[in-house]
Formats: sequence, structure tokens, C-alpha cells
Amino acid sequence: MADTMRILVTGANGQLGRELVELQAPRDMEIIGLDRKKLDITDLAQCRNVFQTYKPDAVIHCAAYTKVDQAESEPDEAYRVNAYGTRNAALAAQEFGAKFVYVSTDYVFDGRADKPYREYDRTDPQTVYGQSKLAGEQLVQSLTSRYFIVRTSWVYGKYGANFVKTMLKLAEERDRLKVVHDQIGSPTYTLDLARFLLELVRTDYFGIYHASNSGICSWYEFAKAIFEERGLNVQVEPCTTEEFPRPAPRPAWSVLDQGAIRAHGFKPIRPWREALRSFLQQH
Repeated sequence: MADTMRILVTGANGQLGRELVELQAPRDMEIIGLDRKKLDITDLAQCRNVFQTYKPDAVIHCAAYTKVDQAESEPDEAYRVNAYGTRNAALAAQEFGAKFVYVSTDYVFDGRADKPYREYDRTDPQTVYGQSKLAGEQLVQSLTSRYFIVRTSWVYGKYGANFVKTMLKLAEERDRLKVVHDQIGSPTYTLDLARFLLELVRTDYFGIYHASNSGICSWYEFAKAIFEERGLNVQVEPCTTEEFPRPAPRPAWSVLDQGAIRAHGFKPIRPWREALRSFLQQH
């Protein structure tokens, strides 16, 4: 079929990349997933060769360095992947005329706001991870003309390690848990995010997007919801971020306003609790 849209997914073994590759793709889309073995994004020549081979219509760039705490002690590695790796993929996409989707993060903001961050609010990342992801955004904006930057938050799903899996595992080991109640955000189910990205990439509504499941909660409320939906009897106690110091500061406020989704007439992404229920019923 001549009108099949060919989509290349980088980081195909990661949490979101794998969701995209395993997704029942629409008939008119062909999704090709490349993991680190097949495509090392930190190698520009390899990016060019691979894109030359596959000639994608669009690239969904999921490959990333995501170890938030470790990034503090290895900034060069975080930048090598999140900034320079992104530059390589973006350059190659531009050269072959492909649309480029860069998956970014709420960590590009300072986490100190009291209302949802809009797409064009001032960024001010407080961690090496956030700074390296913002550098990636800036390179995408300066090197490609047909880009979507999609910031998301609190991602979980079937693949990889995430908060939901951690909570379920802890529930097997103990009946009381402390979870922070002073960090607020919106959980995002990889399946919903993947479906949105495929819908987005069909369009020419280029620019910056905020995409997460709708509604907000604290990690404590999220944990309680996980146990309630699973019917587990675990006592969850709220605590403060201070009680759990980490090398990289966590944003207290990660709520993203989805103005671009509204402006372009996309359907709002379903409420986080509904998405969580659906995930837990299937897994």
C-alpha cells in the first residue's frame, strides 16, 4: 500500500517505545521499533544510515536516559543521550523529510507553580535529567521544521519498571507503606500516551504538547488508588518529600495544562483513575 505511513520508533525496548511497537497499529500505519542494538542514537552516522534504509515518514523518539538520580552524578552520559542523541535523530529525520516526535518531561519546569504549566510557560529545570531533556527540546526546535515536542509525566504501563509495579510488589511484602503526599501530578498510562502520539503524528499541528491522563493526584493518592482498584488491604500513610531525600530533587508540582490538545480539537485523554483501572484489569 503506497499510502501506509511508516513510523520509526527509537528506544523500542523502553516503557513507551515497547507500548508503541506492541500496539495494534491502525491499518494505514507501519510501526518499526528499533532498540539500542539496532540503532545507537549517539552515533550520527548510524542514525543517517538507518533512516536511509527505512525511509520513515515519521520518527517517534522514545530513546532516552531516564535515571533521574543517577544523572546527577553522570551528567555527561545524560546529555550524550538526551541532548546529542536527540540531535542526531532529529538531524537525520530532517534530512529525510520525516516528521519528528520528541517525548519530553514535566522535569523541564521548576515544579514550584500553583497552577498547571502551559506549553509555553518558562522552563527552569532543577535536575540534570530535566536540563538534558530541555537541551534535547531546544535542539529539536532549532534543527527540524516538522516537530512535535510532547511533555508527559508520571508514566507507567505494562513494560519496564514504574510506580504502579513497585507498589504492587511492595504490597506483597508489607501491609503498611509511607508515600509522599506533597508532590502533585498526573499519572500517564503508556497505552493512552502511545495512542495519542499516533493520532498526533498524522497531523501537521506541529509544536509543543502536554499529554498525560486527565485529573491530578499526589503519589500518596495514586498509591491508595492502586490498592483500592486491586482490592488490596494495604495501609498507606502520607509523608513529606523531606522524609525521603533523593540525589535529584523531585518537582512538587508536575501538573501540565493540555492547551494544545484542546486547541487542535484532539479528544481529551481519559481520567487517570479510569486508565489505572483499565491497566490493572488487564495486568
